[in-house]
Amino acid sequence: MIGVPSSPSPDRAGVPGDTGSGSRAAAGGERPPGITVALHQPHYLPWLGLLDKIDRCDRFVILDNVQFERRGWQNRNYVLGGKKPVLLTVPVTQGSRGDRIRDKVVDNSQKWRSRHYKALAEHCYRKAPYWRDYREEIAHLYEQEWESLTDLAVATTRMLMRAFGIDTPLMLASEIGEFPGHKSELLAQICAKAGATTMLSGDGARDYLEPETLRRYGIDVEWQEFRHPVYPQHSCDPADFVPRLSAIDLLLNTGPEALSVLREARTRN
Repeated sequence: MIGVPSSPSPDRAGVPGDTGSGSRAAAGGERPPGITVALHQPHYLPWLGLLDKIDRCDRFVILDNVQFERRGWQNRNYVLGGKKPVLLTVPVTQGSRGDRIRDKVVDNSQKWRSRHYKALAEHCYRKAPYWRDYREEIAHLYEQEWESLTDLAVATTRMLMRAFGIDTPLMLASEIGEFPGHKSELLAQICAKAGATTMLSGDGARDYLEPETLRRYGIDVEWQEFRHPVYPQHSCDPADFVPRLSAIDLLLNTGPEALSVLREARTRN
């Protein structure tokens, strides 16, 4: 479903058989040796901070085995309509508060696919410089009927990764194994199973992540320190730039330069 918030997007918190290392960006300085793994819940049309995290690691683990967050970002995100952010929400069937993300089912009794595509194609990005370049793949995404929220979120992530040129291998936590830990212990166990020597963590986790727990598993912590790029938005003046949108906004405004724009922001002082 589509809704327009009164303010820009709030701050974000911070598959099997895919092995080996992706192409980690050189921008931002030297990286520690070994294997860097990042983890995050699956997000629908993920925002730039998540794409940046995927690009900066060797392996990315999708945390589909954790609790679904109501009014979180697993099933919704912002795009730009005119000069205001527009919220696209994928409806899911009601369940218990303890439902894991991998168990959430998309509510296809609602016409959300046609509404979302119409929002992108007519209201938001019809006049964007690179809409015609990517509209076929975007349309194909909404022609399919999705049952699993995880499958949909992963598909939108892979679509953006292909368009950006990011080839980091993805792994689903639920298919790596069962993990008894919680919070930092859970992250440490998953990282260890994924072969990590370093975990790349978003800055939003500084308040609760326990690096000493990761170190007990032989894993160091590296902080993402994400810097949001500023780029031309087709419907806004430069002074009215709207940040913290889905990465599709950068893609449709800058096309093949999207990954360079994202990486160059890391070197900004």
